[in-house]
Amino acid sequence: MKIFTSAQIHELDKYTIEHEPIPSIDLMERAARALTCAITSEWSTATPIIVFAGPGNNGGDALAVARMLLDMNYSVTAWLFNITGRLSKDCAVNKSRLQEKKPKALIEVKEEFEPPRLESGMLVIDGLFGSGLNKPLAGGFASLVKYINASPAQVVSIDIPSGLMTEDNTYNIRANIIRADLTLTLQQKKLSFLFPENQQIIGRLKVLDIRLSQEGTEKIEANYTLVEENDIRPLLLKRNPYAHKGNMGNALIIAGSYGMGGASVLATKACLRAGAGKVTAHTPKQNNVIMQVSVPEAIIQLDREETIFSEAVETEDYNAVGIGPGLGTSEQTSIAIIAQLRRTQCPLVIDADALNVLANHRAWLQQLPKGVIMTPHPKELERLEGHSSDSYEQLTKACNLAERIQAFVILKGHHSALCLPDGHVIFNSTGNAGMATAGSGDVLTGIITGLLARGYKQQDACLLGMYLHGLAGDIAARALGEESLIASDIIQYLPQAFKKLRD
Repeated sequence: MKIFTSAQIHELDKYTIEHEPIPSIDLMERAARALTCAITSEWSTATPIIVFAGPGNNGGDALAVARMLLDMNYSVTAWLFNITGRLSKDCAVNKSRLQEKKPKALIEVKEEFEPPRLESGMLVIDGLFGSGLNKPLAGGFASLVKYINASPAQVVSIDIPSGLMTEDNTYNIRANIIRADLTLTLQQKKLSFLFPENQQIIGRLKVLDIRLSQEGTEKIEANYTLVEENDIRPLLLKRNPYAHKGNMGNALIIAGSYGMGGASVLATKACLRAGAGKVTAHTPKQNNVIMQVSVPEAIIQLDREETIFSEAVETEDYNAVGIGPGLGTSEQTSIAIIAQLRRTQCPLVIDADALNVLANHRAWLQQLPKGVIMTPHPKELERLEGHSSDSYEQLTKACNLAERIQAFVILKGHHSALCLPDGHVIFNSTGNAGMATAGSGDVLTGIITGLLARGYKQQDACLLGMYLHGLAGDIAARALGEESLIASDIIQYLPQAFKKLRD
């Protein structure tokens, strides 16, 4: 699914109007019907409704919804804010239609505004400002937003909560943004909906299909995409019925230090579950017993040191290498990690402490081979690229890193974002809050390394890896609940995730 910017949303609306063809007022009517249907499915005619409409097309949508609700015997009062005396064309039409329907249901605000009393059991429909907003709300509108947020009434926002911008809210004023209980967005999710700090603003989210042009959607190039199951299924490689372990890929996992042997266990086991024919785990001597017992299917290659990774190893015999989980950042280990990154010629996944070492030796970033895969969580990205004030800035830095060193950067989170070397971003659609648990990232490293060894190209391994990782977590959460989910559960349910995609 493409995620369009506010400018591209406007472009798609225009394309639909011109090529369907359909008058813009009729397209607004279509959107209003979808919005009204969604509202009436949750609130009965016993709920008093207050509509706040702005002067643009978002306000036009709101006024059309008010009229349709009145037709269905809802108690509705609409407040239209026409401070400048300039309404959009379609907003003006819907103002007239509402006045003809029930004049007393519309209050037009041109100067003074005495806000209506908002009480528990009432519903506010927020149609003040839509996806075209490009600066923080101020003055009277900011005061109105604060008044609505302080009330006990429930709030439904049309398309996007008023005050929230579609993409970049780095310099926004969060107190001046509507906090919706439900956001009814039109046609597709907005980029800002994917960022964690905005979840309390959008509340529950429903995407309403208003049948914007499919041809236009395909023609408009999007820099952001949300990957879905239908995008993932074609990526799956078929397994040759005559395959043997020698041609199913040979992976190397370099992970674990004394006291962090679990990181090596999780990454190695996940790598095997991802389909690699053979997996070797390089780990310190004191992890030998735990590895032999926990992952008997793996080959254990012991470091010469008892407790740390101390020296780079040859990788000529491997199809992919994953490095970083649980290694630590001691001076000797850091030197070994840098040497390993220089020596490795096959596809490479860099995670956890290997990223932290690079953050401490930033000059080595430029020495990494093109096509390397990096899987930082936000704190690791911050160590690499500096502090970010919000998720949009963080994503921008991850994209800049991917382009600068021609890497595949997976910024981990609820909607993990794969930043491609060409600047495009692909968000993941699977996963849940139960996966916020130690070791979850080690599992992802193992999965992607296994897929690379199996023969997937870097981009496909990243997409399939993060999707399967989240899907296995979702299946585990359904079986076990989010609270009790641990990283090894993700590995346990990985076969079911593969099976779901295969079936």
